[in-house]
Amino acid sequence: MPKFLKKRSKISGLTMDSQPHISDKLMEKPKITIIDYSSSTLEEKVVETIEECTVYLDKPTMTWINIDGLHEVNFIEQIGQCFHIHPLTLESILNTTQRPKIEYFPNYIYIALKMISWDEKEQETTIEHISLILMQNMVLSFQEREGDVFNSVRERIRNRNGKIRQSSVDYLIYALLDTIVDQYFVILEKLGEKTELLEDVLINQPSPQNLQVIHQTKRNLIYLRNAVWPLREVINKLEKEETALIQEGTKLFLRDVYDHTIQVIETIEALRDMVSGLLDIYLSSVSNKMNEVMKVLTIIATIFIPLTFLAGIYGMNFHYMPELSWKWGYPITLLAMFLVGLVMYFFFKKKKWL
Repeated sequence: MPKFLKKRSKISGLTMDSQPHISDKLMEKPKITIIDYSSSTLEEKVVETIEECTVYLDKPTMTWINIDGLHEVNFIEQIGQCFHIHPLTLESILNTTQRPKIEYFPNYIYIALKMISWDEKEQETTIEHISLILMQNMVLSFQEREGDVFNSVRERIRNRNGKIRQSSVDYLIYALLDTIVDQYFVILEKLGEKTELLEDVLINQPSPQNLQVIHQTKRNLIYLRNAVWPLREVINKLEKEETALIQEGTKLFLRDVYDHTIQVIETIEALRDMVSGLLDIYLSSVSNKMNEVMKVLTIIATIFIPLTFLAGIYGMNFHYMPELSWKWGYPITLLAMFLVGLVMYFFFKKKKWL
């Protein structure tokens, strides 16, 4: 189950007004990866210091700087000073519980959203806070830990004839957003398969463990919904807002991402209805199973009622009961009890109560 609540960290030396929720996904040291490209050139490397990144500020090429690791506040502050990022933006970057949003500043656009992936080993979703900053000829991305869903984007950049290499840096922002939204479809497909399998199990063998899986899936969908609903407004603003950082040609692609976001929301709502239906199926299956048990017990008790009556009559042991002196009284009584039970059994069978 994903971690819906992050730890609150009180870190000294933070110059911002409020203490954010620092990521608990610690790394030994934040990692800085730089991809600098144009239609004819490509440079890809990992650097050790922030100063090595500043040389790309004045370059005419497109630059994507990715930072993995948000646990060192001083490191993030230094990045903010080098790239002239507002302290409020730095606070939002460090606040890993921040809801998806978009903010416009004079020299950049800040986008916060959730990147969700699927853990095949644990068979559950993993959620990560990610921040994107679009500047003139530069994109900064901040992630909680190393590893993401952007490998396809990196491969497209390495392709010299790809559209990313031929376009401005705002197209890179579109590619990153589109990859994150497309990953939502993968997660929803996994949850959909899990829901369908669970439905078959609930019909045949309902158990308390199944109920826990239902609630876990429901919580996953709620968190997905909370992550995607604000993202719809983020992309809508990014498409419609007049800014020199977003070209008109890129807005057409952003509109496609917006449509995909709507599809994700509709799929989430459909899966939520299915999960709610699973709860009804579970309760119905448990009730039916209980009814079957009670039915069997009731039939057994009903069959033994007349047998108990006969046993009670001949268990009174009055001295002047005529049957007490019969030689064959005992086997005749047992035979009568057997025949009564047999007749009642066939009677229930005829009525289709068995």
